[in-house]
Amino acid sequence: MIRVITIDGPSGSGKGTIAAHLAERLGWHCLDSGALYRLVGLAAGRVGVGLEQPAKLAEIARNMRVEFRDGQVYLDGEDVSLDIRSETAGNAASRVAAVPALRAALLDWQRAYARAPGLVADGRDMGSVVFPDARIKIFLTATPEERARRRYNQLKEKGLDASLAALVEEIRERDDRDRNRSMAPLKAPEGAMEVESTALSIDEVLEQVLERVRTAYPDLFH
Repeated sequence: MIRVITIDGPSGSGKGTIAAHLAERLGWHCLDSGALYRLVGLAAGRVGVGLEQPAKLAEIARNMRVEFRDGQVYLDGEDVSLDIRSETAGNAASRVAAVPALRAALLDWQRAYARAPGLVADGRDMGSVVFPDARIKIFLTATPEERARRRYNQLKEKGLDASLAALVEEIRERDDRDRNRSMAPLKAPEGAMEVESTALSIDEVLEQVLERVRTAYPDLFH
């Protein structure tokens, strides 16, 4: 069995940052599942496929050529790293993620990403649906206001326009949509360690997670 650590949580909770740092620390692979839904949303928008066309969305998911290389994300050979991090792409991802046929199409793809020596997977249903047997499950969250502030700073650093008030509202709407969808709703997986990161630094969150990893897999730290 390949060792898997799942890190779930709502948008802007910092799960992607923690997953990347943890994977680097352990020398494991890292799966950014949210990027997959953003890629589907981006690809669907480019060819005019909407939520009312679930079969076509699933077809896009099965056939798109995705590469994660040197911290960048490529779709069919094009660097779309900035495109998929926009709020438009994020909202599109949240909407297409509610389509059962699409989620089913991506499930095998995500599970196949678990390769030796191990995988750190971040998303909204990694511990509850994709890797329910993972030994270590983390559920990371923060207040909507704090998550919006973090997102605002990220966008500004990338030279993108943003409204803090609008981001707070969008995050609340996305939380509601993600928590109340019929398939794989956002929730803390059974047995997950919950970390409220509003008042914590990246290093403080990472240390809490690493302590959990040390307890479960002491051999990794010899």
